Amino acid sequence: MNKIRPPRVTFHQLRTLEAVVRLGSITRAAAELHLTQPTVSAQIHELQSALDTALVEPVGRGIRPTEAAQLLRATALDMFARWQRFEEDLQALHGLERGRLRIAGVTTTEYFIARWLRRYTDSHPGIDIELAVDNRDAVVRRLQQDEIELAVMMMPPDNLPLHRVPLMRNPLVLIGPAGHPWAGARRVARTALNGQALLMREPGSGTRLATEAYLHTHGLTPTVRATLGSNEAIKHAVAAGLVLAVVSRHALAADPAHDGVALLPVVGFPIERRWLLVWRSDRRLSLAAQRFVEHVRAHPPDEPDTAAAAGA
Repeated sequence: MNKIRPPRVTFHQLRTLEAVVRLGSITRAAAELHLTQPTVSAQIHELQSALDTALVEPVGRGIRPTEAAQLLRATALDMFARWQRFEEDLQALHGLERGRLRIAGVTTTEYFIARWLRRYTDSHPGIDIELAVDNRDAVVRRLQQDEIELAVMMMPPDNLPLHRVPLMRNPLVLIGPAGHPWAGARRVARTALNGQALLMREPGSGTRLATEAYLHTHGLTPTVRATLGSNEAIKHAVAAGLVLAVVSRHALAADPAHDGVALLPVVGFPIERRWLLVWRSDRRLSLAAQRFVEHVRAHPPDEPDTAAAAGA
């Protein structure tokens, strides 16, 4: 029977390697880990000696991780996740609830995700929260690389095996500046969007993907005036001029006039979508993540006001 050989490296070395590969810089890794640059360089050198393979190579005045370093980082992330689950299972064995919840949400969730997490931590005070709020592409990448266990998004990727729990409605509304001529209309034909100046979120954004699908389905051809990377930037830009945009109703005040914008009653809006809680079906959830899924199922998040979302 073959014996499992213990690793020739330490967790500290692997943690350092993971940071160097992820950040692409010894300097940035040292700053994040609160280590000196010589210490980080020494740990990388020790790893290379132990494995007898190059992990970084010089590029100009910086470094570039090798393919071996990328492979080792993936292995290290798997080891970290397994160790975390062991610690949580050990705590559970002793009747204690401890652990860390690693969760991410796409940018629009910044308007409500903290409230969800507060309800969870109130009933699970022993759980530490590690929250990342980023654009959709970054959240998908975190799922792919096992940097998080759970994610809240509207349009999950199709290339990952995922469990999905519907959370609440996410109406995508069409907005214009306060006082826009359409704001006082009862209904506006969707063909009126043809040739209109439209602001869009960045490529890959769930809101943009849903908007583009809607426009394509109905053969509409507005003019994309600009691409902006945040809801706040879009709201300010719409409030400042005669341009339109599609945003989540969650990104607006209860009275959109407080944001300097108006909901426009164009046929087909709001575009009805849902927020989803997702996680990898090919990974085992930590105890903290399991408890969060149970909590969300038992205490569904509040729905947005239907009349406000529809612009009534």
